[in-house]
Amino acid sequence: MTLLDSPRDSGPDAGSAAEPGGDSRRDERPATPARSRTRRRLRPGRRIRFGFLLGPFLLLALWTAASATGWLDPRFLSPPWDVIGTAAELTGTGRLQDNLLASVGRVALGLAIGVPLGLVLALVSGLSRWGEAVIDGPVQIKRAIPSLALMPLLILWLGIGEGMKITVIAVGVLVPIYIHTHNGLRGIDSRYVELAETVDLGRGAFIGKVVLPGALPGFLLGLRFAVTTAWLFLVVAELINSTSGIGYMMDLARTYGQTDVILVGLVLYGLLGLFSDAAVRIVERRALSWRRTLAS
Repeated sequence: MTLLDSPRDSGPDAGSAAEPGGDSRRDERPATPARSRTRRRLRPGRRIRFGFLLGPFLLLALWTAASATGWLDPRFLSPPWDVIGTAAELTGTGRLQDNLLASVGRVALGLAIGVPLGLVLALVSGLSRWGEAVIDGPVQIKRAIPSLALMPLLILWLGIGEGMKITVIAVGVLVPIYIHTHNGLRGIDSRYVELAETVDLGRGAFIGKVVLPGALPGFLLGLRFAVTTAWLFLVVAELINSTSGIGYMMDLARTYGQTDVILVGLVLYGLLGLFSDAAVRIVERRALSWRRTLAS
């Protein structure tokens, strides 16, 4: 008997013929319904609106509670209400706005120089083996050298003016843009490249229609690191013989032992980095809305 013949012999007549003495009650049992299995959700859940502010608010609440209960010595760390009062006082005199604008201007110039330069280097290195051989090594060397180690050399070359500060920020921004854009570019599916070669795309059209869209996720990730890195290098640059900026305000406060002013500067740096990253994330979410990922 073959598998094709088995359905013929599985009817009720066949069953009774094969087992004349069998128990007929076996066929009278009610069919048990199959259990409905609920699918377990493994995703993180719905996006929390303004969720990026939850962590900082918890830190603020912890700081406030520790200061109010006396667990935190005000000589070691000023309470939040003193910091808010100092910020209001600095705003009233205009010092805070002037120093903030000076710092934001330096970061903007550093990003305006470092981001395009890192993008161009990544494209040249990613689209040419010779370009990679020439460019990738020096960028990796810079990545391994701390920026503080470059400060004495940059001061000798550029002095202690604005040029040195903007150069420090631009060089610091260049590295994450290059690394992540280059990685995203090299991760483009080779089938798209083969398709572009099949339809005989020119070099410019290939870059515009295949390379840039394929490298966009990596570039935006690098941009998130770049904006945060810009504020980190700004702190280093402004602590060296500056006459304006948040770092200068903090260094002057250190001289006079004004802990609350130093905390105002730290809070400003933190908020600027937080909202800069949030802005890039909004751009990333809209530019990559076609992707279906775990965070979608």
